[in-house]
Amino acid sequence: MPDLGTTYLGLTLRSPLIASAGPITQSPDGFAALAEADCGAIVMYSLFEEQLRHESAHDLLLEDEYADSFAESLSYFPTMPSTDVGLSDRYLETLRTGIEAANGTPVIASLNGSTIGTWVEFAQQLADAGASALELNIYLVPGDISITGREVEDRHVEILEGVKNAVDIPVAVKLSPYFSSIGEMAKRLVDAGADGLVLFNRFLQPEIDIETLQVQAQVSLSRSIEGRLPRTWIAALHGRLDTSLAATTGVETGDDIVRYLLAGADAVMATSALIRHGAGFARELNQQLTDWLVRKEFDSVAAVRGLLAVPVDADATAYERAGYLAALEKAKETYAPL
Repeated sequence: MPDLGTTYLGLTLRSPLIASAGPITQSPDGFAALAEADCGAIVMYSLFEEQLRHESAHDLLLEDEYADSFAESLSYFPTMPSTDVGLSDRYLETLRTGIEAANGTPVIASLNGSTIGTWVEFAQQLADAGASALELNIYLVPGDISITGREVEDRHVEILEGVKNAVDIPVAVKLSPYFSSIGEMAKRLVDAGADGLVLFNRFLQPEIDIETLQVQAQVSLSRSIEGRLPRTWIAALHGRLDTSLAATTGVETGDDIVRYLLAGADAVMATSALIRHGAGFARELNQQLTDWLVRKEFDSVAAVRGLLAVPVDADATAYERAGYLAALEKAKETYAPL
C-alpha cells in the first residue's frame, strides 16, 4: 500500500488532503467527520479582522458606559451575560472542542485580514488554544486607485510580520494570484518568515442582475479547470523556495490531487468537493489517489512530488514562454478550420 504521508508547515500528515476553511469546519461534528475520513489536517473557518475590531470597539463602549456608574467604578467592569459569549470566545471554544473532536488530526486556525492592527494579537490566543498552525488569509482588494502595487505588497509583508511576532506556531499565507510578480512576492513573504504559502485565494466576483439592476454578491464552488493557474505557479516555485507549498482551488477528484502533487505541492486543500459530497468524500479522494499510485507503481506521495515541476536549473521565464508557444500551436491545430 503506498504511503500517503506528507509534511506541511513542519507537521506530519497522514495524507496530503487538507480540508480547507469552509462550512464543514465550523463545528466539532464537522471536525470529527473530516478526521474520520482521513483528512491530513483541518483548516478551521476564518475569523475576520472586522469582526475582531467590532467586538473590541463594543467592549470599550461598554466600559465607557459603566465607568462613572459608582464611586468604586475604577475596579468595576460590566459582566456580559453568559448567553452572550463574544465572537472571539466562541471561536476559541470551537477551536478547543474541534481539536478534541479531530482526535489527533492537526487543526489549523484561520485569520482573514487586510490591514495592520491590534487584531493580529488574537493570533496568540489561537496558539494558546492549541492550534497546530495558523493560516493567514490576506484578502486585500484596494479600491483606492492611488495605492501602488508595492504598497499592496508591503501591506502583506507587514501583516505577516505582525502575526509572526505574536505567535510561535507555524504561519502560512494564503495568497491571491494578482501580483505583477508572484515569484518575487512569494520570496518576500518567505524571507519575512512565512512557513508556507497557499496558492491561491479566490476573490469574490459579484454578478450583475440585468433585470433588477442590482449587484449580487455570490460565492461559487470551484471547478477542476480552475486548478491550472495555481498549479502553474506551484510548479514554478517548487524547489526554489524553502517553504511548504499548499494548493487550493479546483479539487474535484483524486486526479486533481495527483496533478497538484506532480506540480510540487506538499499538501492539497479541498472545500468545494466536500461541500458537494459531504465530509466523507475525503476518504474517496484519498482512495482515488491511492489507486493512481498503485496503477503507476509509485510507493509514496514523496516519490511523485514535483516530477513535473519546472526544473530548478532551467530558465523559468523561458520555460513558461516555451509552454505558452506550444499551447498556442496546439490550439491552432485543434481549432483551425478544416
